[in-house]
Amino acid sequence: MADTSDKGMCAVARRVAAVANHLSPPDPAPKAGQSSVSARPCGGGGGGGGYMKDSYQRIHGEVPDHPVVWRTADDGSGPEFTDVIYEKAVGEGIAKITINRPERRNAFRPKTVKELSRAFNDARDDVSIGVIILTGKGTKAFCSGGDQALRTKDGYADPDDVGRLNVLDLQVGSFDAGYGSSIMSRLVGPKKAREMWFLARFYTASEADKMGLVNIVVPIENLEQETIKWCREILRNSPTAIRVLKSALNAVDDGHAGLQELAGDATLLFYGTEEGNEGKTAYMQKRRPDFSKFPRLP
Repeated sequence: MADTSDKGMCAVARRVAAVANHLSPPDPAPKAGQSSVSARPCGGGGGGGGYMKDSYQRIHGEVPDHPVVWRTADDGSGPEFTDVIYEKAVGEGIAKITINRPERRNAFRPKTVKELSRAFNDARDDVSIGVIILTGKGTKAFCSGGDQALRTKDGYADPDDVGRLNVLDLQVGSFDAGYGSSIMSRLVGPKKAREMWFLARFYTASEADKMGLVNIVVPIENLEQETIKWCREILRNSPTAIRVLKSALNAVDDGHAGLQELAGDATLLFYGTEEGNEGKTAYMQKRRPDFSKFPRLP
């Protein structure tokens, strides 16, 4: 029989409010003539459901807000970085890669792409790094796309016209060659994507937020602080779960390579189990493997 006491109903209300808080955005303030409905408070005092305002903080505790100490990083595989600034947070598991061409609104050139690739590869191979921040220097632009001043009729070229790169946009996922149009369509919907591409209008940050193009909008002076907060929240979670979730979410866009990545992650998990090691153990012990002791799950 269900518990219909005040205590039992309060427990149910808390669980429902927790789920709603995770799945639904905050309700806007009610307009004149409208009313809002909130869970009944338990234990007296206070109004509405204020105690459930931030279920994440209630369950996991506050996210640390102390300043980050950055140190310059180097991949050790080439000349010193000039087009990017590569840093790692001391004791935090966070790497930051900054496109360092503010005088060109952080437009990239072949050298920029090469340095980005070096920095990302180093951060990927560093087992102490769990999150990577990609940003742009200055306040005018994150990245304005490919630097048209370095473009010839055959593609992009370095200042000495060596190392032409015709697939620059493909390597960094820029939108100015149309490579990102299908991804954009999935983010904001096909109608809005056509509007953006065909009309080439400018959109404010709040409009981008409403479209689902960005996760959150904050003042520029609070941008890094908020980003660090999100990084610290991610780092609290299971690295294996994050790894597999990323593979699953990216597989549809990455084609066969994405499926291989997902299969590789599944194999990594499998070899960490007793069943996954039975074959190797049997071989080393010169016996037949016995898989009958492992359940066949539906």
